[in-house]
Amino acid sequence: MKNAKLSALEVSFNQLIETLLEKKAESEQFTVKLSSERSQFTRFNHAKVRQTGCVTDGWIELSLMENQRSSFRTFPFTGNWEADWILAYQALQELREELPQLPVDPYLVLPSGKNTSREIHSGNLLAEESVVKTLLEPVAELDFTGIYAAGVVIKAYGDSSGQKHWFATDSFTLDYSLFTSSGRAVKGVFAGSDWNNQAYAEQIKDGKKQLELLERPAKELPRGQYKTYFAPAAVADLLSMLSWGGVSEADLQQGGSALAFMWRKEKQLNSAFSLKENFQLGLVPRFNEWGEMAAPELPLIEKGVLLNTLVNSRTAKEYQKTANGANSYESLRAPEVLPGNLAFAQIIPSLDTGLYVSNLHYLNWSDRPTGRITGMTRYACFWVESGEIVAPIENLRFDESLYRFWGENLVDLTNFQEFIPEVGTYDGRQLGGSMVPGMLVENFTYTL
Repeated sequence: MKNAKLSALEVSFNQLIETLLEKKAESEQFTVKLSSERSQFTRFNHAKVRQTGCVTDGWIELSLMENQRSSFRTFPFTGNWEADWILAYQALQELREELPQLPVDPYLVLPSGKNTSREIHSGNLLAEESVVKTLLEPVAELDFTGIYAAGVVIKAYGDSSGQKHWFATDSFTLDYSLFTSSGRAVKGVFAGSDWNNQAYAEQIKDGKKQLELLERPAKELPRGQYKTYFAPAAVADLLSMLSWGGVSEADLQQGGSALAFMWRKEKQLNSAFSLKENFQLGLVPRFNEWGEMAAPELPLIEKGVLLNTLVNSRTAKEYQKTANGANSYESLRAPEVLPGNLAFAQIIPSLDTGLYVSNLHYLNWSDRPTGRITGMTRYACFWVESGEIVAPIENLRFDESLYRFWGENLVDLTNFQEFIPEVGTYDGRQLGGSMVPGMLVENFTYTL
């Protein structure tokens, strides 16, 4: 929805941009970034409410640029113009005093262009008074622990060149675990913009089935290589590593990327693996920290071949490349791994004998130049024999190269995808997530 009535916050934001345009000196340029939210948070433990409340928060980051120098200030932003302008003007004055003392930045990106956008995505969230009853009824007899966060998140941008963007979206996330009496757990995330009671009930029902399997005696496996099915949540964990020394053009130029072999065309991945940035779901803003708009879709890896990297304007300036709307970190913002051919009903039969991995944690690069990732299995992971789940496993550490599990050892990807949302709330609720299938891999290496 693009023509919704302006809120007091948006009116105040627009007024801030207009006033800064009036106040700025001819040699000055500026950018203004807003992060705001109105959220309900409810924390559960043992299927009881432990903490609940609503948060309204907003922050402005004002950057001032002059004579190839730049600095910034952050301050609260409420939508009350009189209060907001006092803080903004104070920040402006401080930046003017500070800039002459700073060194010249040869790769400084100055505001340019005339991009504008306004997106408002309205959802159907649970009423605040119905959250507790709705969430706890299906899990009343379970050891249910988690946090529910819901409300509107707003991101906005304006600058001295005339660019202006406004993005607001309603969303919710329920990040939870179901525990057995012995302390093992099933991990779940339920998220979206429109609450669906039936879908929530079905997900809890599936969790209960996994809890029953977790009550069986655990199987301790020796280190070695095992055929492994990775559920979508585990695939999303592996994919997230590409935002840290993977698809960034700067990392490739500086020799710190795990995709360097692909970049130099010395290696490629399995033809079944394709990755793209897909902003068409409207889950995150397309604009970046400079007000630049990314394309609705950008293919990164197509049928195993690296086609594009993420290039921001600063990297483009330094290495004489063409920018494509990437953010300052050149990280994935709206990643999608395309599905394959493996049907849901064929996952366990196709695995036959091996590991079913639901989640991973503690991921890190063990040898980034060769694409090696280490981490641990977590939560509901099972040993499968002859097409049947036999027992939960003790946690295993793995160490494996993406050139193997997305390359020669990739058997297939599922023909369905799941959206795995970002659930972080540090410094504000995070937006977006990954659209990913599950995957079946041969000879995945577990080290202990």
